Amino acid sequence: MAAVGERFFWLRDGLEIRHGRLLVAGHDADQLAREHGTPVYVYDLARIGAKLQALRAALDGAGLRHVVRFAVKANHQPQVLAVVRSLDAGIDASSPGEVELAAQQGFTREQISFTGTNLSERDLDALLPTGVHVNLDLLSQLRRFGRRAPGRTVGIRVNPRAGGAHAGGGETLYSGAKPTKFGIYREDLDQALAIAREHRLTIDTVHMHVGDGYLNDGLDGFEAAVERLAGIAAQLIDAGCPIAEVNTGGGLGIPQAPGERPLDLDAWAAILARHLAGLGVTVSCEPGDFLVKDSAVLLCEVITVEQRLGTAFVGLDAGWNVMPDKFVYDVSPDIVLCRAVDAEPAGPVTVAGHINEGDDLFAEDHPMPPLAEGDIVAMMDVGGYHQAMSSTHCLRPHAASVFL
Repeated sequence: MAAVGERFFWLRDGLEIRHGRLLVAGHDADQLAREHGTPVYVYDLARIGAKLQALRAALDGAGLRHVVRFAVKANHQPQVLAVVRSLDAGIDASSPGEVELAAQQGFTREQISFTGTNLSERDLDALLPTGVHVNLDLLSQLRRFGRRAPGRTVGIRVNPRAGGAHAGGGETLYSGAKPTKFGIYREDLDQALAIAREHRLTIDTVHMHVGDGYLNDGLDGFEAAVERLAGIAAQLIDAGCPIAEVNTGGGLGIPQAPGERPLDLDAWAAILARHLAGLGVTVSCEPGDFLVKDSAVLLCEVITVEQRLGTAFVGLDAGWNVMPDKFVYDVSPDIVLCRAVDAEPAGPVTVAGHINEGDDLFAEDHPMPPLAEGDIVAMMDVGGYHQAMSSTHCLRPHAASVFL
């Protein structure tokens, strides 16, 4: 058997096992499910604040002038955004709708940074009147923005062809050897500068997003990207651009499987300082998943326990419509029995949802203790992206939320 620390890799302050039962922010998870109904997301808001403060402490320790913005695409619950706002963090928005939401939740124009891709004229119709700072990541977008808003100040997202990813630090979908849809390549930087001069655009920010849930084994790839980003920033400064901010994007990860260790934030911040401190700029980052993923669990009722051709199936009253992250990123959450978290597994099970699609499976060959219909199970570390991407497929409703 794996050691407790490995088997329950998600244990933390506010998420514990007491007398065999799962507690979230001191509340019994099984009782919460029976009180509020299922499926239900249960958030520990204090966890979000603690993660944000830890990130800032690492940046302070590295001696950097910094800004932290929350990538609102990860979670747009008003209660979550209230925590972010209370700690004076900003917002990273990637659509006009997210800009509008941030403004509605009390964030000022100066606190909102927009970085999107494939912006349409309709997008610009919505964005330009807000006055928020916009980072553009394609030459065509730079040209379109310049025609619509000559003389404005903008940032550019660049693609350094390197980055950090989950699971071994491999290549991400954002930046690598294979061309992606994100960011202006260094080979096209002169063309970007020419477009900016043509439309009297001032480039004051250089931005990248090259991370995908990376941990310590992804830091080498991340450092390669930061080193190239620093070179691009220096090139822009030499070209006369008043670069005030270098934005290193998001992608910081959390452990998602036994044996994985939390990201060393001091090592991460040291990379930023090593390559960017000499530029005399503000260094910003835009974490999403990192701040909220381990702030929530999803509680579900076991509806079916049945052997099917020798395979044990556990059917839940939730489907991928309420937790689609697994089906987008192919990472299964840990799933535990709330009344007996540390009970010995009886064998592997397939955990299935109630959506009428064959691939609505949360996990296969997942070790679980003996289960009974009516039990409550928890899916761990689901505070990021899951609820934000939920749908009403098959006209199944969205899951409820409880905030502790």
